[in-house]
Amino acid sequence: MEHTLVIIKPDAVQRGLIGEIISRFERRGLRIAAMKLMQIDEALARRHYAIHEGKPFYEPLIRYITSSPVVVMVLEANDAIEIVRRTMGATNPAEAAPGTIRADFGLEIGRNLAHGSDGPETAAFEVPLFFTEDEILSYERDTDPWIFE
Repeated sequence: MEHTLVIIKPDAVQRGLIGEIISRFERRGLRIAAMKLMQIDEALARRHYAIHEGKPFYEPLIRYITSSPVVVMVLEANDAIEIVRRTMGATNPAEAAPGTIRADFGLEIGRNLAHGSDGPETAAFEVPLFFTEDEILSYERDTDPWIFE
């Protein structure tokens, strides 16, 4: 099973969309391996978004992600990263396919509701920023044989 990090961002939390977003991932068949509500501090935000340091949107991104609580999750499935990214939709909600989280609830790229790791290396870097190995659970659901071959 592949793991990926998902952050339900401040705009989604403030708009009361936590349950809707989690529900979409669960209905796809993704399994929640870890989850918590937290306030990201500036140091963690800078580590998480270090790849964007120096870009014009970096400082506003840091202010935004630290402005309100977020929900962070580790989701798992075969091809979890690709499934999460397709479920979220294009980074710019205006370009996202109808039926995706970003298309259905977002209007602007700076308020696109959710973050998902963009590849295995990114997930391997991001997950430990937010969760210890002991916090990530491995379990089976009674429905798993109906979801996974």
